[in-house]
Amino acid sequence: MKILIFAFSFLFLNSVLFAQNEEAEIPPNGWSKEGKIQLLFNQSAFNKEWTGGGTSSISGNLTLNYDFNYRMNDFTWDNKILGNFGMTKVKDDEFGRKTSDRFEFNSIAGKQLENSNWYYSYFLNFRTQFAKGYEFSENAETGENIRTETTHFLSPAYLQTGPGMMWKKNENFIINIAPITARFIFVDDVFTSGSNYVDGQHFGVDREKSGRFELGASLSGFAKFDLLENVTMENNINLYSNYLDKPGNIDIDYLANIEMGINKYLSANLIFQAIYDDNAVGAFQIREVFGLGINYDF
Repeated sequence: MKILIFAFSFLFLNSVLFAQNEEAEIPPNGWSKEGKIQLLFNQSAFNKEWTGGGTSSISGNLTLNYDFNYRMNDFTWDNKILGNFGMTKVKDDEFGRKTSDRFEFNSIAGKQLENSNWYYSYFLNFRTQFAKGYEFSENAETGENIRTETTHFLSPAYLQTGPGMMWKKNENFIINIAPITARFIFVDDVFTSGSNYVDGQHFGVDREKSGRFELGASLSGFAKFDLLENVTMENNINLYSNYLDKPGNIDIDYLANIEMGINKYLSANLIFQAIYDDNAVGAFQIREVFGLGINYDF
């Protein structure tokens, strides 16, 4: 576990070294807004004469990245909305399967210390999903596919908030340390009631309850930089330790997005995400998506 924490920290610190080489640009006072909608598309097809084996499939991944930030002299307020939803459909499979589903809102306000990159800060992070999640199984007698609902919108949902200190070189390089962070986990009590409740499968929420409170420390970082001409890498990392229960178990959420520009509207994209949260599952959750992206900036 410690080795894996080191590995993700190493990845982020390498991104920091790249970001350090970028010019520090101070935006003007007032609001600044920037957004992008992107559709990643993957498809494979085989006709019935194809002898090499394979199954036709189609998949799409829609992402939203929107920033709206405010600055007034030594006060900054940065806000980011991240949305991601993906589906894949395999030929002859009755159900489409989700490949990604995430909604996240980040907000951090800072008051700059004089002649310094340090700020007094207060942050808020909210995460949930858009659509229902299912576990898939097969009826042993009929062979019929069965899906059982396990999650849905706002179940689970995570809210973290607390004061701290932020180191901010520019809009593309931010680290925030919050040693006193409140964390709330919300789950629909339909999943924690009666026979639906299975110990260890509901994000740490107890039987007959719809929420869990934690108090701990949070460290988050954001770094965006150019790897090569027309190749941009964006990194987000969030670490959390719960003082009240197993503080040595560090929750990790690392997200990397590499965008290789083709022209204004097309790009090739690689998305990599790794999550460790032993309240959800005692192992790393890994997601990787690569495909052709259709972009719209606003």
